[in-house]
Amino acid sequence: MSFHNVQRFAFDRVFTVPPVGGAPVDADLLPELVNLRAELTALKAEQGAQLALARAQGFEAGLSQARAEREAALLSAVDALQAGLESIDERFEEVSQRVAGEAAEIALAAADMIAGRALEAAPTDAIDSAIGRVLNQVARGTELEVRVHPELVETIEARITERQSKDRRRLFLTVIADTAIPLGDAMIGWDQGGLAVDAAARREAVRAELETLLPH
Repeated sequence: MSFHNVQRFAFDRVFTVPPVGGAPVDADLLPELVNLRAELTALKAEQGAQLALARAQGFEAGLSQARAEREAALLSAVDALQAGLESIDERFEEVSQRVAGEAAEIALAAADMIAGRALEAAPTDAIDSAIGRVLNQVARGTELEVRVHPELVETIEARITERQSKDRRRLFLTVIADTAIPLGDAMIGWDQGGLAVDAAARREAVRAELETLLPH
């Protein structure tokens, strides 16, 4: 066998291995391909960052809107509560006034009933009590004139006799019948003054005290 025709193999020849199942890649395009892949990676990273930023901004915007809606709802609830409280206050004041007025009317009716029962049971008690007050105020020996309804003359005279029996000083009391004086009332007079026993006046005094509570 002759080896004179054997050629030298060039070991410095540049060659590339094509990817499996793909076309061979030109060596001149490798740097550009690397740059494109780097740009693609950078774009993906930037896209991810922008997406994360958008999500964060959306969350913050939603949170701000939720806070604003919550504050608006709280303000609306406070306004409604305040309006309800004012309505309750007005109704409470109205009910209080009505109850106070009814209570005053009941008290006045009770006073009238008590006074009427007292007058029926003892029509001379108020007159006798007034005579006692006058005797404690006037000087000894002062002459008193007691005007009463004719039906009470004898009863008042009996009361004066009983009072005289318990008093060492002499009492100058004269009972006069007067048809103009209502039953149960009296007029006690003396030189320096007088005292009226007036059931209507007592009732009016009670009404004056209750007038602020009575409904108009």
